[in-house]
Amino acid sequence: MAIIVKAQPGDSTDQLIKKFKKLVLSDQLLAQLKEREFYKKPALKKKEKMSELKRRRKHNERKYGSDR
Repeated sequence: MAIIVKAQPGDSTDQLIKKFKKLVLSDQLLAQLKEREFYKKPALKKKEKMSELKRRRKHNERKYGSDR
């Protein structure tokens, strides 16, 4: 996906760069590029997904109690 920043009358180059950076961060483009930089085996993806679920469950237990 292309990120396009259109210049408004009176915008400086610094303002355009700031708008571009904001769009890149909000679109999570850099995070996606870092993730795709190297190939991950399906088993590793599954392992990371399971550890993330485990971490979230542990967080929810602390936050809401173990009754859930």
